[in-house]
Amino acid sequence: MLSVLIETRNDEERLARTLASLVGGVVEGMVREVIVCDLGSTDQTAKVAEHAGCRYLTAGGIGAGIAAAKGDWLLLLEPGARLVEGWADVVADHVAHSEKPARFSQARGARASWFTGLLSRRRTIANGLIITCKQAAASQQIANGAQALAASVRAVVLPADIWPVPGR
Repeated sequence: MLSVLIETRNDEERLARTLASLVGGVVEGMVREVIVCDLGSTDQTAKVAEHAGCRYLTAGGIGAGIAAAKGDWLLLLEPGARLVEGWADVVADHVAHSEKPARFSQARGARASWFTGLLSRRRTIANGLIITCKQAAASQQIANGAQALAASVRAVVLPADIWPVPGR
């Protein structure tokens, strides 16, 4: 089962969208818990997390979330990213047969043109990251946040889609 980690800062609306896309995984028993790792929000991010039943950490960033996670596997997401229906079955199959970190495929309609992609800064966390808790805890990059952790990992691409956060 997964512990979902979402690193936020003033992302109340985006967080709500991401949490809504996780409902199918919760119903199927794939999601054990959701941990929101806040980096100093001044908006209603805490209330959104609380109303959704998430654990809300206000110190330590993604490293504190990894340390607090109860699942053997972690799913790191950006606030605002939305998983496409059926993702939980694909992840369940992956974690049952592999120890390799993985990312989701970008939904076809979310893919930027090659020129736009050339000009934009690549966010390695945009397609999420599925990684064992042990692998994440062993990474030297956890102190630098979810983006740095995702950048430090080679991952396979799963046949399940994600709508990344546009223009972030």
